[in-house]
Amino acid sequence: MTLRTEFPFSLPRGYLDVEGNIHRDGVMRLSTAYDEIAPMKDPRVQANPGYLVVILLSRVITRLGDLEQINPKVIEGLFSADLAYLQDFYRRVNENGHDRLPVTCPHCDSKFEVELASLGGP
Repeated sequence: MTLRTEFPFSLPRGYLDVEGNIHRDGVMRLSTAYDEIAPMKDPRVQANPGYLVVILLSRVITRLGDLEQINPKVIEGLFSADLAYLQDFYRRVNENGHDRLPVTCPHCDSKFEVELASLGGP
């Protein structure tokens, strides 16, 4: 069995860059202990603990659309719905090791799983 370390996602709204391009599809890698510890030294996190999520996501998102670099400024520019989506996605892949949700069919009561990436934007 191979350990899956990268997970594709599709943002509900997408990141709007300065040229007006929308970037929706991306990849997030599993976080390391250092990814969670390193931001604690950042003065922005020390001044505002809520900024931790910005630094953390900028470290673990390896691709977002055609952007050359993912940095805290990009994460700051996300729409609130996308930030909430990424926080939940981060928690799921790092706690569960996958991006699947258990669901139950409302018609036949069958239980199955769907991947979060397939539930993203349009």
